[in-house]
Amino acid sequence: MTNPREQTLGRVLAELDATLAARRTAAPDSSYVAGLHARGLDSILKKVGEEAAETIIAAKSPDAAGLVHEVADLWFHTLVLLSHLGLGADAILGELERRSGVSGLSEKAARGTEPGAATTTTVTPGSQAP
Repeated sequence: MTNPREQTLGRVLAELDATLAARRTAAPDSSYVAGLHARGLDSILKKVGEEAAETIIAAKSPDAAGLVHEVADLWFHTLVLLSHLGLGADAILGELERRSGVSGLSEKAARGTEPGAATTTTVTPGSQAP
């Protein structure tokens, strides 16, 4: 049985996921997210990069509320990116669940990569990830 906090986390992510998916095909002028989708992958990637930089800057400050705000922006825009590529939060949650209880070093070794080495998977907009 899940606790109320887990239920809230799941509900919030599910609702946001559904909203982002619906906005993929909405008129560009109907919402901020629909406009981002219409501008394409490069615009979304630029926004994710901006939010990542702002998160790093906020982390150097003693202002916890500012950090939470920036991380929320980063998570949000990362979820927009996933949605644009035909993925949802469930893909990330599944991967995190798969890794749960596994040492980071062991997980990297199982993939045949050095710790810290980048790995890539190609996903095109509208397709499903492997």
